[in-house]
Amino acid sequence: MGRLLLPTLPSPVEELADERLIVKGVGLLLKRDDLIHPDIPGNKWHKLRGNLDEARRLGHDTLLTFGGAYSNHIRAVVVVAAGRLFGVRTVGVIRGEEHLPLNPTLRFAVDAGMRLTYLDRTSYRTKTSPAIVDRLRAEFGAFYLLPEGGSNALGVRGCAELPAEIDRPFDVICCSCGTGGTLAGIAAGLGSGQRALGVPVLRGARFLADEVDALQRAAFGANSGNWTMAYDFHFGGYARSTPALARFIADFHDRHGLALEPVYEAKLLYALLALAEADAFPTGTTVVAVLNAMADGPGPDARREDRPPG
Repeated sequence: MGRLLLPTLPSPVEELADERLIVKGVGLLLKRDDLIHPDIPGNKWHKLRGNLDEARRLGHDTLLTFGGAYSNHIRAVVVVAAGRLFGVRTVGVIRGEEHLPLNPTLRFAVDAGMRLTYLDRTSYRTKTSPAIVDRLRAEFGAFYLLPEGGSNALGVRGCAELPAEIDRPFDVICCSCGTGGTLAGIAAGLGSGQRALGVPVLRGARFLADEVDALQRAAFGANSGNWTMAYDFHFGGYARSTPALARFIADFHDRHGLALEPVYEAKLLYALLALAEADAFPTGTTVVAVLNAMADGPGPDARREDRPPG
């Protein structure tokens, strides 16, 4: 299990010298939110903190949340580590059927004290409907409901604090997107003249623009209007990969000694380099890439099954 400690903020900002960007006159900074805690990536902590405060304010001692069997939201121990840190009981509602033995993500969650239950794929699509939530309350008692990915108004407000942690001037800040909450918050926290770019890791993710709009309106009352998305870098869909992405991960490790996590962050960095090579960034642009996770080795392949983001 991870150490029982609070995240260390702010995360470091590292300059990455890559000749493919240098020749285009583009600077790249890495916001290493993967380093703030062994179990809680930066965007998850930013999303979770306000929700924990709200749960306590409302008198709840149990958090219930949703995720896939390999969900980053579960595996990164968003609620599990928070439960160990803050004494909050946790329930994970997992998409699909139970499979034994548990995979490492779910075994980690159970070992950390999370209770698991499962919803079939059809029911999962309406997981926050009154009928299903009432059924869950009948089984687990009163709980604070944390959305999939931690993306609600409170989570978005937490992510809006992230740009202020960057102590170097920049023009564009980029993040990978699963539920849209991180992008919604980051964009809202930018200064004048700065903009945000999201790279969805899902196939057919144009619906996320509506999600980001709705999250910003819920959190701040308006769409900040300073963000866009690059939809063409999903490599087949969530948690899917291609030989081109695998080669990019291996080459990036050879160049920079960094092992990119394949589900989110490899697609983000691939997109940034491809966009720079296509002259999408004017000469002199400084780009920040927010990294929330890194891989354990130089070139892991993404799992081939399609799973919902977490």
